[in-house]
Amino acid sequence: MMKMKRSQGSRSVKKGLFMLLAMIMILSVLSGCGGNGENTGAGQKETAGDSGKADGTAKAEEPLALTLMLPIFKTNYPKDGSPVAAKLEELTNTKIHFEWVPNASYADKFNITLASGKLPDIMYVGDVKASSFVNAARSGAFWEVGPYLKDYPNLSGAKEVILNNSAIDGKNYGIYRGRALGRNGVVFRKDWMEKLGLENPKTVDDFYNMLRAFKEQDPDGNGQADTYGMVLVKWTGQWASGFDTMKLWFGAPNKWGVQEGKLVPEHEYPGYLEALKFMKKLYDEQLINADFAVMDSSKWNDPVVNNKAGVIVDVVDNAARLDDKIHAALQKEGKDEPERHYMDVIGGVSGADGALHTLPTSGFSGMLAIPKSSVKTEEELKRVLTFLDRLNDEDLQTMLNYGIEGVHYKLVDGYIERSSDTVLLESEVEGLNQMLPFIPEDKAKQVKQTPLRLKQTEVQKTNEATIVTNPAEALISAVYTQKGSQLDNVINDARIKFIVGQIDEAGLKSAFEVWRKTGGDELVKEMNELYASGGK
Repeated sequence: MMKMKRSQGSRSVKKGLFMLLAMIMILSVLSGCGGNGENTGAGQKETAGDSGKADGTAKAEEPLALTLMLPIFKTNYPKDGSPVAAKLEELTNTKIHFEWVPNASYADKFNITLASGKLPDIMYVGDVKASSFVNAARSGAFWEVGPYLKDYPNLSGAKEVILNNSAIDGKNYGIYRGRALGRNGVVFRKDWMEKLGLENPKTVDDFYNMLRAFKEQDPDGNGQADTYGMVLVKWTGQWASGFDTMKLWFGAPNKWGVQEGKLVPEHEYPGYLEALKFMKKLYDEQLINADFAVMDSSKWNDPVVNNKAGVIVDVVDNAARLDDKIHAALQKEGKDEPERHYMDVIGGVSGADGALHTLPTSGFSGMLAIPKSSVKTEEELKRVLTFLDRLNDEDLQTMLNYGIEGVHYKLVDGYIERSSDTVLLESEVEGLNQMLPFIPEDKAKQVKQTPLRLKQTEVQKTNEATIVTNPAEALISAVYTQKGSQLDNVINDARIKFIVGQIDEAGLKSAFEVWRKTGGDELVKEMNELYASGGK
């Protein structure tokens, strides 16, 4: 009996020791899994709301792999993993690959990429109403993001009028890139104007005389006949490197006009022909660059900075960017005058009716679309939208515009002062702002508000009173969806050939007839039906 009791007691002690050791091991394992997250598996995902907690109690979420296809306006651009890109990845928990496409060939590359089926995660769409994108959106190739916007602090502030302008059949297939409505205008060399004793142009004749003086009167003072008036770049079907702005000066409408309650295409207006005759005159007199039809837009600014051309008709905020580049170039030569402005800006010039007519933006410049073939699930979509929403915070807007403080810029009295190293900026910063939606607004820190920048803002606001709206802006045509690229090319090719003298006025009008017979008549009929029914 005594032996039996001792045996039972021994077993009880052993059992207690075993249980104690087991508890110690469990506590040790739990402790090891807690604080530092080092044992988190790369393949284990948590929801965005549960990841990255300050106390380290949640597993770190796997970085979101993103491929972005964006336009670039330079031959140099930020590479994957370069300093600003790497900082962006760190702040957004992403791993980003950039597919940069020269802006001049972006429309072609966009269509080729669509046809290939191998799409990036985020794809810039330059022309939201282009047939290729409309067809793809309607076929379900892109996520409809409209219903999700309300769930994001910045994206929920998207403006209704811009959502309407960028919609297809009332649905939004991307995040628009917000822009000022009165953004278009004329920028020119202020120092050349001063040297030649010219006043800012107010009429089309003044504008012509400015271009002629820039060619003939040696505005750069080097004693050589090596300057010309205005630089133009390669045209596309929906954007004509300044012509779309200038045609309004001659009474042409903005894409479509209204006569007796009916929509009429712009090229059927007398003012459109007058605008083309003006462009031909500029070409014949060598007041514009002879290679405008093939010149890449990445080189648009170069002739102005390099003292070859004096004018660009584009967005008014380009004036300050050009001014900065001229200052940087002169600084390297030891000839800079820091307090002087070398560029100036106006909204436009008045035509025969004595009034200003300004080309507006649609409130946006393209959109960032999300293909379903690469972003396959709603969960992935929400992570991509979280990324795009985060881009609208002040710190990322500032960084993607200007770079990293202390490297690409410094803050002086709260204002951005950019590095004068243009190669550094081009290789690490410029172009990254192409992914910024600016929703609900531009919150980024700003460069010092010099007189030129203040004037730019004033011109943009003033332009809003003289804008010429497109009455068919929100209409989506099935005919255009199918034949839009072909129809645009007919007009685009004809106007270039007319300007350079390959066809005369009769040849131009013959091309307009070809436009009608190859789908233009169908387009006009359908657009008027849509217009009469309010787009329904």
